[in-house]
Amino acid sequence: MTTYGSEKIRKMTSSIFQEVVDRKQAALINGKDVIDLSIGSPDFQPPAFVMETLAKYSMDSSKYGYTLKGIAEFNEAVSYFYRQRYSVELDDNTEVLQLMGSQDGLAHLATVIVDPGDYVLVPDPGYPIYEASVTIAGGEIYPMPLLAENSFLPKLNEIPEEVLRKTKMMILSYPGNPVTALADSSFFEEVVAFASVHNILVVHDFAYSELIYDGNPQISFLSVPGAKEVGIEFNSLSKTFNMAGCRIGYAAGNSEVIRLLASFKSHIDYGVFYPIQKAAIAALTSDFSFLEDQLKRYQARRDVLVTGFQTSGWQVEKSPATMFVWAKIPAGWKSREFAFKLIEDEGIVVVPGDAFGLQGEGYVRIAMVQPSEKLEEAAQRVNEFLLGFPV
Repeated sequence: MTTYGSEKIRKMTSSIFQEVVDRKQAALINGKDVIDLSIGSPDFQPPAFVMETLAKYSMDSSKYGYTLKGIAEFNEAVSYFYRQRYSVELDDNTEVLQLMGSQDGLAHLATVIVDPGDYVLVPDPGYPIYEASVTIAGGEIYPMPLLAENSFLPKLNEIPEEVLRKTKMMILSYPGNPVTALADSSFFEEVVAFASVHNILVVHDFAYSELIYDGNPQISFLSVPGAKEVGIEFNSLSKTFNMAGCRIGYAAGNSEVIRLLASFKSHIDYGVFYPIQKAAIAALTSDFSFLEDQLKRYQARRDVLVTGFQTSGWQVEKSPATMFVWAKIPAGWKSREFAFKLIEDEGIVVVPGDAFGLQGEGYVRIAMVQPSEKLEEAAQRVNEFLLGFPV
């Protein structure tokens, strides 16, 4: 019998997320009351005016054809949002590209930039599409360890020169997923200088730009002098405005890279549904009071969850950003063992850290996608679980 499947697909590991789902289903079948804190899909609804805009334009029968690309008003809205929120000026025509969610752009960019044998510097731990996109493109991955002792920032000076000579691209994400750390302007300045010297394209995933807590600043990579000469930034309406299912996002920055990615996309898709584009425009040009309220709600969830864990002596660090807690697990456990035992015994679903890379071993990712009372209950169940395994 013929064996199907390309070498590229064989190199891609099976998704740990599917195994988590399977174990969750088994727990449900066994009668467990499950609290799912695994997938980062917001449980908040979009602002009412966004849903109203979507409903309004969906009733226009003339708007059901191909859009082919982002309408000019969308690009203008992105420029407005970046100017208001991050003090970044963008050229609507050449420095903004609409995407079917930021993952769409992240998945395709390596194919646009990387040739077989080229290296891409990827954070470890990192969001799985980073590595998968490079594998699809036929490139080589060089993992950059993100370690607690270095504030989860990569040590660029430790990357071997022989790797740098063959490196086309570097992927970063601050605040990140799964690691929820922040980067400051001085680090981004270091990145710009490093990329300029080594002729590397910097790709910054900024999907959690509006979920930054405790008064910490929102720093777009593009706000650093010289950043647009060496890089682009991806952002999304999925987490910021709870429009995950709408599949709309954008890339901004280096005009040549934007042009190349736009050319590639013209071969593979026909644009985002017009009513979704109009809803996104309404979101991006609002007065942003919604964002401030939402941030307070997420921060309250974080505090409930972390404080709840401390009852059992599990000292989990407060996330400075994102909708996740990146929690170092108690000694004596492996990440998968800990996560799967939590599902089996307590019905609490989290993601083992090694799903995001070798350096994720010893951690689990917990998504704050349940109401505070559910998170408090989840913390109580985890504490009961840990009573049998003193931390």
